[in-house]
Amino acid sequence: MKLIILDRDGVINYDSDQFIKSPEEWQPIDGSLDAIAFLTQAGYTIAVATNQSGIARGYFNVQTLNEMHSKMHKLVRQAGGEISGVWFCPHTADSHCDCRKPKSGMILDILDRFQAQAADTYLIGDSLRDLQAIANVGGKPILVRTGKGMKTLAKESEHLPQGTQIFDSLLDFAVQLVRPNQPSPSAS
Repeated sequence: MKLIILDRDGVINYDSDQFIKSPEEWQPIDGSLDAIAFLTQAGYTIAVATNQSGIARGYFNVQTLNEMHSKMHKLVRQAGGEISGVWFCPHTADSHCDCRKPKSGMILDILDRFQAQAADTYLIGDSLRDLQAIANVGGKPILVRTGKGMKTLAKESEHLPQGTQIFDSLLDFAVQLVRPNQPSPSAS
């Protein structure tokens, strides 16, 4: 199983400090849909693991989240890719649940669902908690500079899990993974 887990906000779509609260606000980052298509066509299974505390905060409900994810699935399919599953944590940090990243509950559930080995699995995120969630189970943390990635690098670089790789974007990661000797899109 070639599994890649993606954080959502800041990796696939633009993020907002005011939360992404509707399908209209959900807008893909340039190149992210192509990246998912590229990875899908290269034989990778793609899953999404996303903290969505906006539900617990009352900013949107599960139906609205499902509408955002329907839009995401549709646009990914139109680009030629596939997301095989979306896992989300609806809780705030003070709930102390096992599913909210940096805890690894969602990651373990995804690994179990796809019968994948953590050591062979990448998680691409833009925050320290994303990287910690995969590193805690022995997986491969990847930080992208999109979303909160630059802020994470500026404030948390000394805390990145060992072995963290850094890429400009999801598309940059995808190209380097599938065609390691090709110039990355950001280099052009």
